[in-house]
Amino acid sequence: MTQDRAASFLQLIRRAQHGRLKVYLGYGPGVGKTYQMLTEAHRLKSDGIDVVVGLVETHGRPETATLIEGLEVVPRRRVDYRGMTIEEMDVDAILARKPKVALVDELAHTNAPDSRNEKRYQDVHELLAAGIHVISTLNVQHLESLYNTVENLLGVKVRERIPDSVLAEADVVVNVDLAAEDLQRRLREGKVYPKDRSTRALENFFTQSNLEQLRELAFREVASQLDFRRRETAAAAPDARQAGGSDQVMVCLSSGGPNSARLLRYGSRLAGRLNRNWYAVYVQTPKEDPTLIDARVQRLLADSLTLANQLGATVFTFRGQDIADTILRFAREYRVGNVIIGQPHRTPWWRRLMGYKSIAEQLILRATGVTVIVVDATTEQSAGAEMPLDSMPATMTSKASQVGTIGSLLRLQRVLIWEDPVSRDDIFCQLATTFAGPGMPATEELVSKLREREAGGSTFLNEGVALPHARIAGLTLPHIAIGLTHGGVMDSPSEKPVDVVFMLLTPTDGTTHLQLLAKASRMLQNQDLRRRLAKVKSSEEAIQQIQEWEQPAASKPA
Repeated sequence: MTQDRAASFLQLIRRAQHGRLKVYLGYGPGVGKTYQMLTEAHRLKSDGIDVVVGLVETHGRPETATLIEGLEVVPRRRVDYRGMTIEEMDVDAILARKPKVALVDELAHTNAPDSRNEKRYQDVHELLAAGIHVISTLNVQHLESLYNTVENLLGVKVRERIPDSVLAEADVVVNVDLAAEDLQRRLREGKVYPKDRSTRALENFFTQSNLEQLRELAFREVASQLDFRRRETAAAAPDARQAGGSDQVMVCLSSGGPNSARLLRYGSRLAGRLNRNWYAVYVQTPKEDPTLIDARVQRLLADSLTLANQLGATVFTFRGQDIADTILRFAREYRVGNVIIGQPHRTPWWRRLMGYKSIAEQLILRATGVTVIVVDATTEQSAGAEMPLDSMPATMTSKASQVGTIGSLLRLQRVLIWEDPVSRDDIFCQLATTFAGPGMPATEELVSKLREREAGGSTFLNEGVALPHARIAGLTLPHIAIGLTHGGVMDSPSEKPVDVVFMLLTPTDGTTHLQLLAKASRMLQNQDLRRRLAKVKSSEEAIQQIQEWEQPAASKPA
């Protein structure tokens, strides 16, 4: 089976023009991830593939060190920090060497201070963008969405974490499994850590209970990946049924919510179990205008929206006085079936006598056809996000919809590139003009609809992308335009410079709107594609980059 997977990856890298990522996933140190990675490297080398060791950690294990022999090793970069010398992967040296495949161990590693990138996975993104294929390793507890789950189950705070999107975008994910008893035996024999550390490890992290729970998390994660890709492939079939489900997941955020991260991780895991799109929504009331809230609260909100994006959510902000009404209107428009909100603070008795109800209580009383999930985000409890595999609905459909690819819906005249800074209004007007033609509303009407949506909450997101969109009466098909703002947007409310604007017009009925928004959000979260789009000089090149990024989705080996 391992040889079959290695052969599949070999075929993938031979036909790919851009770097592909393969991840060996395990539930803990010592299960054999690095060993499997190095074994595959020798097979690739014997097949004539140019492979180098970018960085592999042996941790003093002689078996691992022996496997490095015979492979070319790129020298590490030395960093002096507070009187210590730290060795890191030399990204520039690998880029200059430009091998076909690079081995990069420990994907979640945090780089030394003053490094070009904070995290190793960001180094890997640079290699992939340069066309270098990467094989890496990862322990399941380092996934961002599992932080609270692992802390609750094991009592361990995992400091080094990566966004779930990194694993979701991997072309191949292989679970490296080992029975808990066998891993403990390897520890006792000194094959994982030196024997003086092994005794402490067996008494703390490597207990039978901890290992079994981590092993289950790894199984679930790989099962979720396989299920998503299988349904994604099925959705691409010409006779695939249209998805009409209303069980998307929505997480409600507040500006002063100190535990928003727990809500977001809960929502990410629930959406993963249901295999559904999910949204993070913040409703800004008049009293929460940026001019009225302090810098600490603004930073807290910005961090929450950034984390939501990293976890794979489509992020929306709206302005409104009635928060519950805005949330429920969003749920109806985007066919949300599960609304997640934090447990409210205890209300004084005198306010209850006056008829006060919290947002959560208002949602429960006013929601129709929506499940409201109230999460106690002030505790470590997160068991609800870990649904048993046999309890997942039989009606799940892929997050990748049946509306076709974005690249197939684009037209050359609907891709604009601005080299100089441009205003939001100019972007709206110029992109809307590209839709002119038979059966389309007047440009002024389109711009008015887009401005109306923007007035309800900016679609210029904190991660440097914009998703202006509107549902237009009379349309029978979706229409897409893309603007690449190489010079930035002069009046963008987002913190990061906006470099891609994805404009979407859809019919007023059906699920096309949310399906394409989910596709666009996933596409624009891919840093490799974003880097490539930042370099394009023509509409043809932009569409080609998008089509090449989308093409492997239906044929990725599991």
